[in-house]
Amino acid sequence: MPFCSARCKLIDLGQWLDEKHTLPHAPDPEDDEIPDDNWSQEAN
Repeated sequence: MPFCSARCKLIDLGQWLDEKHTLPHAPDPEDDEIPDDNWSQEAN
């Protein structure tokens, strides 16, 4: 068991739900891309 008691388990769950704990993630390279505005020029 990773927890010493049910109380500790609930405390840990509460911290996850409050987003005090998070899983690390790799940044998405597409988030840094600038949108292409060529479609607006084609409408003219």
